[in-house]
Amino acid sequence: MAKMLIFGMGYAAGHLAARLDARGWEVVGTTQDGRGDSIAFGDEAAVIGALRAATHILSSVPPVAGADPVLARYGEALGVAPANWVGYLSSTGVYGDTGGAWVDESAPIKGRRADRNAADAAWQALRSDVRVFRLPGIYGPGRSILDRIGEGRAHRIALPHQVFSRVHVDDIAGGVIASFGGAAGVYNLADDEPCHQNRLVEWGCTMLRAPLPPLQKIEDAGLSPAARAFYAENRRVANGKAKRLFGWTPRYPTFREGLSAVLG
Repeated sequence: MAKMLIFGMGYAAGHLAARLDARGWEVVGTTQDGRGDSIAFGDEAAVIGALRAATHILSSVPPVAGADPVLARYGEALGVAPANWVGYLSSTGVYGDTGGAWVDESAPIKGRRADRNAADAAWQALRSDVRVFRLPGIYGPGRSILDRIGEGRAHRIALPHQVFSRVHVDDIAGGVIASFGGAAGVYNLADDEPCHQNRLVEWGCTMLRAPLPPLQKIEDAGLSPAARAFYAENRRVANGKAKRLFGWTPRYPTFREGLSAVLG
């Protein structure tokens, strides 16, 4: 039986776990506190046992305080684990700002977060069978522009040339599953239509029959530092490598299909 160990049972990893469980896989994941059926991340005996039993291993844990916690604690064991597939969920933020140009996996790592850049590189170097999945903005049920509109947290920012990519959470799961039969390496998982954030807000407001938020300068929108940093980068993420080598195709190729599925 195929057995998947997932470090960090968060939003995207949870959707993948559900897909694998429906296919008859045995899936176990770690959380900080070992809640439910998960393994506590600090329970080294249980984690090492799961590493030795797993046929597939995935980490969705982001770096913390300048280091990757999974590699820091279990890197040696991961390096010799008998699994025949290892994956890591990274970020397209490692590409940094491209001025709106398209970027693919051949681009250098130069993002503003040194810890994320280092973690991405460290997972690539861990062993020869690693797949690193670089993800843009993730959305899906319970986490989309529709939720922010409904909660009054959506903004329209007057940056007319700013563009970004996104991916539906189900397409992340689909891309990871498609990679089981593909080659190791780095892969972008993104939809087919990068666009301005304002287009999502406007489309979502139309779907919900909600009024449009006012168009504001970024200085006047009261954004958090993280949100302001989002608008500081501008890029289009190419997804052709995963399509060519995995035969993967996004179920939701644009935000329109994805948000329709979210709304149901």
